[in-house]
Amino acid sequence: MEIPPFFVTQAGLWRLRLHQIATDRASVPWLVRAVIARREQLVVGHAGFHGPPDDEGMVEIGYTILLEFQRRGYGRAATKELILFVAAMPEVRVVRASISPDNVASRALVRGLGFRHVGEQWDEEDGRELVFEHLLRDG
Repeated sequence: MEIPPFFVTQAGLWRLRLHQIATDRASVPWLVRAVIARREQLVVGHAGFHGPPDDEGMVEIGYTILLEFQRRGYGRAATKELILFVAAMPEVRVVRASISPDNVASRALVRGLGFRHVGEQWDEEDGRELVFEHLLRDG
């Protein structure tokens, strides 16, 4: 299966994740993975967690679907799989997604999966982000 050239443009993401792996090998299962369209056997994006759960039991998801494959359900399917991955893990209480206020499609996607808007934050790289959380279990 061929990796799309788009992945090469994500140098900052790969540098960050390689640093995480170098400093904490246990973080590997939590990091980025390819999103694959099974029928076509194509890599259509990537999705994963920003790292293992924090001390409060929160994990943050991130996903990117290539422009030509957006609006086909791949982002939704990837997000659902990430939630399923952590749903049976008692150490994970909440799944977080931080989304640009301009990203209407991602906001609709997470809301449709039960995420609630809980606040805002400033990201040094991405600027203002809306924070959404999906509660898996009470703390």
